[in-house]
Amino acid sequence: MAVVLQTVALLFQAVTAGLLLSASYGETLHGVGARVMYGASMLYLLAAVLAWRPGGGSPRPIAHATVLLLLASLQVVLGIAHVPSVHVPLGVLMFTLSVLDLVGVPGRRARP
Repeated sequence: MAVVLQTVALLFQAVTAGLLLSASYGETLHGVGARVMYGASMLYLLAAVLAWRPGGGSPRPIAHATVLLLLASLQVVLGIAHVPSVHVPLGVLMFTLSVLDLVGVPGRRARP
């Protein structure tokens, strides 16, 4: 569920990034979405740790979640600094990684 929330939040960020160019409320929605996306990234890391240690799952999702949280932190810094030349491609990369992680979730559950 945490990966789904993160992926949806990243998609929302892409939509509101477009609204920044065309609507007065785009900046507000993008700012709110950024907070939700960052919270979702932290939730994903927490869920990955809880699934690994007490749940006996694989530690691999912890690495994925950590990378995405670090990228989210960089995104926040770049967004505040208004560096769209790096902020936008990094957002695309994050969405791609999150979708790839989401697609890999059913395969991880099927393994013994």
